[in-house]
Amino acid sequence: MNRLLIAGLLFLLFSCKKYVQKQEQNALEAVVTNGLWYVTGYEQNDSDITSSFSGYLFKFDANSTVTATLGNSSSTGQWSDNINARTVTANFPGATPPLVYLNETWTITDSYPDSVSAKYVDAVNHTTNILQLKKQ
Repeated sequence: MNRLLIAGLLFLLFSCKKYVQKQEQNALEAVVTNGLWYVTGYEQNDSDITSSFSGYLFKFDANSTVTATLGNSSSTGQWSDNINARTVTANFPGATPPLVYLNETWTITDSYPDSVSAKYVDAVNHTTNILQLKKQ
C-alpha cells in the first residue's frame, strides 16, 4: 500500500511540475509573439554595432518562425526557447550581416514583457556578444 501511495504522489508531483512548466512556456510565447521587436543594443566584443540593426523589426510567431523586416525586404528564420535553461536560439539560414550575428543560442540575462537582454559567449573565438531587444 505504501508503494502505491508513494508512486501516486510522485506521479502527481511530476504532473504538477509539467503543468507549471507548460503554463510558463505559454506565457513566454504570448509575450514574445505579441508585437514587433527591435534591437536597442548589440555589443560584439566591446564594439557597439547597434546601428547595423537600425530599421529592422522582428516578428516572432508561435510556429517558431521569426521574420526580420527592413523596409520592403524581409528574411525568415527560426527561433526556439528553453525556459528551464533561460535561453533563446535564433537561426536565419543563409543570412548575411547583421542578421547572421543573431544565429546563436542566447542566454537571457534580464527580461520584462517589453524588453529582453541576452548574452552569447563564444568559447572557441573568446568573444562575448550582448543583445538588447525592445518591443515596439
